[in-house]
Amino acid sequence: MSSSEGVWMTPETRDRLEAELAALLGPHVDDTLDLDERRARRARVRQIHDLLQYAVVGEDPPDDGVAEPGMVLTVRYDDTGETETFLLGARGAEHGDMEIYSAQSPLGTAITGARRGEKRSYRVPSGATVSVTLVEAVPYGLHSSDCPA
Repeated sequence: MSSSEGVWMTPETRDRLEAELAALLGPHVDDTLDLDERRARRARVRQIHDLLQYAVVGEDPPDDGVAEPGMVLTVRYDDTGETETFLLGARGAEHGDMEIYSAQSPLGTAITGARRGEKRSYRVPSGATVSVTLVEAVPYGLHSSDCPA
């Protein structure tokens, strides 16, 4: 992650990450943790620190229907016709029950910049190509969980 990239998140997510970081850095007995647990703890501290360092908090992107971080996207998988609604944001900065895809993920990279009705494709780790169509893109702050998908 570079300083030129922002990581979109809600104020609530920032508060939750700050509380988690404080708990991880607070008084604890490292002697009770095995080496793997200490490494995992340090890795999570670094991850949270990076997320907070580049956080863009509470600034919804414009409601222009373009897929970008901070937007709740509904895509249709062209092969199956199934739809999925998710937040294009930062992994590790969860937003309740909503699925999150990073803008750096294969789907996130493919769909970023798409407009409603636009088809995009990306390669999955197995090597297969998946095609999706952007059905809807709504800023997170305007999204309602009971919107039709």
